[in-house]
Amino acid sequence: MIFKHFKHFIFTAASWALNSSDDEILVGGQAVIEGVMMRSPKGYSVAVRRQDGTVRVMKDALFGLGERWKAFKLPILRGVGVLGQALVLGIRALRFSAEEALTDDQTAQGHHYPVSAAFQVATAKIETKKDTSQVSSWLIAGNLVLALGVNVILFVALPLVITRLLQTQIGFQSSILFNGIDGLLRVLVFVIFLYSVSWMKDMNRVFQYHGAEHKTVYNFEARQELNVTNAQKFSTLHPRCGTSFLLVVMIVSILVFSVAKFDSFTAKLLSRIVLLPLVAGISYEIIRYSAKHPNSLLRWVTFPGLLLQKITTQPPNDKQVEIAIRALEEALTV
Repeated sequence: MIFKHFKHFIFTAASWALNSSDDEILVGGQAVIEGVMMRSPKGYSVAVRRQDGTVRVMKDALFGLGERWKAFKLPILRGVGVLGQALVLGIRALRFSAEEALTDDQTAQGHHYPVSAAFQVATAKIETKKDTSQVSSWLIAGNLVLALGVNVILFVALPLVITRLLQTQIGFQSSILFNGIDGLLRVLVFVIFLYSVSWMKDMNRVFQYHGAEHKTVYNFEARQELNVTNAQKFSTLHPRCGTSFLLVVMIVSILVFSVAKFDSFTAKLLSRIVLLPLVAGISYEIIRYSAKHPNSLLRWVTFPGLLLQKITTQPPNDKQVEIAIRALEEALTV
């Protein structure tokens, strides 16, 4: 049970690398546990395959923040709004997939009851349905808080501490050099983290669903009929992926933090957290522009992210692509 909860924590901690979303593109999505979340301009859908082979779907209407508040249509702010909404949708999708995974695990355990205990089995299944939502709510909430803390420690505090130690030992004073080393260390920790979790069998399956999501999005963007044969012809690497986005974030942060200079370690640490929305908003504009202008120089900024997707995406099988297509079809009918 503890190992199962640890796996859910890893999924939550790495979910930012599996998301792709934009307010003006037609579709985007995210890989979840044994499934895919897809969003369209008007709605989103999550399709999950259970252990018995059946497919569970959750879908709902979706309204962009720019439709409610005009400020979120402005450059930089629109990126913050889109990414905030993507985070909320990602949490919902992970919660739904976690609930289905918990239901599968607990129901499978019920199969070990003797035939003479049919009444207890039926009762156990009813109680499982009642308890799963509550259990998974606490699980997702706890994992979200823990994952946020781990991400801050790994990708903000740790690189900053190492850079400060290097500065003390070597004695350099250049702000650009300090933030350059800090940024390179963040990228290094980022790559090591993704590579490490990729060795987990269950995480590798999530990366396969991630590849299925990208293939399906490509299939849709090519205006070809949505089916497994067509989708499988496309690449698993997509420029709007969260993996590419976060790599751009780390590059942009070097420039932003070099301009916003702070001397004390505490001030530097807090500034990296407080200025994150600004960094994310600028990075979003770069990704957005490069996606619309494939031949621009900014396209090269996203190229390292495509290479990194060789870790976070894996070739999916046909059944996994079926799930991604089902999720997209459901999202388009909201």
